[in-house]
Amino acid sequence: MNSATIKRGSASGARGGRAGRKPRRARSNLDKLLDYVPLTPAQINRLMTWGIGLVLFILLWVTASFMGLPAMLRAEVNDLAGRAGFAVAKIEVRGLERMDEMQVSDIAVKYVERSMLAVDLDNLRNEVMRLGWVKEARISRRLPDALIVDVVERQPAAVWQNGGQLMLVDAAGVALGPVEANALPDLPLVVGPDANKRTKALAELMNAAPALKPMLAGATWVGGRRWDLRFQSGEQLMLPEGDADAAAALVNFARMDGVDRLLGRGVLRFDMRDPARFVLRLPPGKKEDEAPAVTSAKDSAVVTSGEKDRSTTSASGGEG
Repeated sequence: MNSATIKRGSASGARGGRAGRKPRRARSNLDKLLDYVPLTPAQINRLMTWGIGLVLFILLWVTASFMGLPAMLRAEVNDLAGRAGFAVAKIEVRGLERMDEMQVSDIAVKYVERSMLAVDLDNLRNEVMRLGWVKEARISRRLPDALIVDVVERQPAAVWQNGGQLMLVDAAGVALGPVEANALPDLPLVVGPDANKRTKALAELMNAAPALKPMLAGATWVGGRRWDLRFQSGEQLMLPEGDADAAAALVNFARMDGVDRLLGRGVLRFDMRDPARFVLRLPPGKKEDEAPAVTSAKDSAVVTSGEKDRSTTSASGGEG
């Protein structure tokens, strides 16, 4: 009987023990995620505090900006700087050789008597860069009262003739300004639509035959495809299409001129558009036997004024 009592008590105690335990709470996904964060709870709390503070600061700044407070503060600071003697009183323009200084000064003069802090240097530079002659510009402040405008000018590389107008252009083809026919500088003349954009290509072409560079008077860009060169002695050289073929033909012509002295011999036009044939066009009144002998050419032909050369273009640049 004692044994049975003990058993019942044991069973009852076991059941009571199980009933007295609290069920274990299931872990949330957030708890599981925090297990992977290499931070202590205190560090996480600090980060959350800073994050809330940053959000509040941004909200305050947006509100202040909406009310115009930062602009009012900047205006007040600029006004104080101007009254303290930090106002624009002088404009110095440097680096000019060909440009009129007034072109630059007229842009910067609107900042005179303004606070040095109120000068928008980037905006002023962009305005100066719009001038045709300006390749590069740098604007700086020299305290207490001077604006410094450093300019790098574009260098004229050719005179561009198009539509009856003459315009100075640089190597990149940028138009610098008009030029009078009676005051042309000692520069090559490029003729035709978009010939200004080919100024650099023309310079590279002439570098292939440096002996001919001093003799070049001008070049016509024909049909948007090829060059007709005109020499100071009056002759015209018609080159083929393509930069490589044109350079090869020009080098060949320079070699023939060095051997047979072709320039200055009364020839009207040299046609090298066909790589296999070298054609000389004589002016009216000149006979074939008066043409210079071309001993260095594999295949050459002389065309007089009375003959029709279908492979020759007109002087105006139209293809035949």
